[in-house]
Amino acid sequence: MQVLINIDVDDLDRAIQFYRDGFGLEVTRRFGGDGAELQGAGVPLYLLRKAQGTRPAGTVAGGRDYARHWTPVHLDFVVDDVDAAVATAVAAGATLEDPPHTHAWGRIAHLCDPFGHGLCILQFLGQGYDAVSTVENSPP
Repeated sequence: MQVLINIDVDDLDRAIQFYRDGFGLEVTRRFGGDGAELQGAGVPLYLLRKAQGTRPAGTVAGGRDYARHWTPVHLDFVVDDVDAAVATAVAAGATLEDPPHTHAWGRIAHLCDPFGHGLCILQFLGQGYDAVSTVENSPP
């Protein structure tokens, strides 16, 4: 099985520039003016040009909205230096919503891209998630 990440945007060139400048991703393929494949994050990321207001599926009542919105699915970019990565992302056009803060497993900052999609930049410290996780040996 393979997982692909798809992000709807209303301006493909602007999105390519943001993810290139903000996170160092590189375009490996373009699909005309409607999409692009970016690599450099461990999984392919596809930017798909979809007009503001268009419906994502026939069963969805509302249209696409590129103002800041909330969705339970978002991207986490794992980096070696959260402060430097946040500065780079903001310089590329991200909006910082919560500055980096420290947890037992590492540091995290909350941002959104220029298209309203939430994302996190995180840096593992020490044991990372192992500092707060338990191992499940078998189902009850």
